[in-house]
Amino acid sequence: MLFSDAPPIFSVSQIARYLKELLGRNDLLQDVRVSGEISGCKTVASGHCYFTLKDAEAQIACAFFKNARQRSVAPDLHDGMAVIVGGNISFYGRDGKLQLYVDYVELAGQGALFLRFAQLKARLEAEGLFDEERKRPLPPQPKTIGIVTSPEAAALRDMLRVLRTRYPLAAVVFAPALVQGAEAPAAIAAAIDLLNQHGEADVIIVGRGGGSIEELWAFNEEVVARAIAGSRIPIISGVGHETDFTIADFVADYRASTPTAAATAAVPNIADFRLSILDKQRVLVTTMHACLEELGETLQHTERELLRAHPQSLLDARRQSLDDAVALLQDRFKYILALRQERLSGLELRLETLSPLHTIQRGYAIVRRDSDGNLVTSVQQVAASEALTIQVADGTFPVTVGAQ
Repeated sequence: MLFSDAPPIFSVSQIARYLKELLGRNDLLQDVRVSGEISGCKTVASGHCYFTLKDAEAQIACAFFKNARQRSVAPDLHDGMAVIVGGNISFYGRDGKLQLYVDYVELAGQGALFLRFAQLKARLEAEGLFDEERKRPLPPQPKTIGIVTSPEAAALRDMLRVLRTRYPLAAVVFAPALVQGAEAPAAIAAAIDLLNQHGEADVIIVGRGGGSIEELWAFNEEVVARAIAGSRIPIISGVGHETDFTIADFVADYRASTPTAAATAAVPNIADFRLSILDKQRVLVTTMHACLEELGETLQHTERELLRAHPQSLLDARRQSLDDAVALLQDRFKYILALRQERLSGLELRLETLSPLHTIQRGYAIVRRDSDGNLVTSVQQVAASEALTIQVADGTFPVTVGAQ
């Protein structure tokens, strides 16, 4: 059912254009100067710079385009700067928000947050809370890791993943705490104290992921710094990104650039232990092989010595020596016999040469008396009728001496 007195229906784009035109007709908003503190400053690849200008009660988005930056010769902007910006305010339909389009930027002194940061840093440094001498070394192989962060934080998942991967032997004790907002500093300090009372953690990681200076501000509060300094357990801070520095980083025993880096620093890499064990195993095996080889050579040498010292070996050696002596003696006897044989042959030849038989063979005879067997060499040796034996070359025959 249609009613003639119903308000007209507009599209979102029509409303956005109307608001943009409405703001554009307001002379005050077309040349406005606004003071505040820069936060969430980001310069993109095109050269445009986007940031939020804020004070204690409100904030407004700002766009500082490249051509305006070049015309105004603006300083390098960063979070925490107190500035006065000039420009015009319009409605940005795509994001549905008011936005200050900046024409120029003037410095208005250091930002309040950075001033508080510098003042607290100087006071705590003067007390010696940043001194390297008071910072304790991290345990090389912790049994239990304490973690202080938000249970919803992606940083918690990242830290747990790193701890499980690098060193699954360590247990984790989690003390949840707010890490952003007005109640966060007290919550962080209470979580640190709770882990100290619990007493099982060997090291504590305090951290959160990246964010603006306001989002990380809880880690710049004195109550957190005092809790870290008073902890009897070594503390690793892992707040924000590598370029972010907080008071907690200066007080902590070890500052890591990110929560992931904090988890990496808290535990050793079990893969390194495995490699070390494998290296030691290879060295041990090589040493054992060398030792066994040396012992084997020593055993073989000892066996040879025992064999040489064994009575059977001595008997074998003596038998061989005896055989050698017998052979030498036999050779010596053979030589002596041969020599004596030659001498005997010479004597035999000589005897044969001198033998009466040779004379007999030339026609002579040998005469012997039968009574005594003596040779008869003279007629005076025989008497008549005496029996004689005459030996000639081919035998003997008897004779009787006749009358003389």
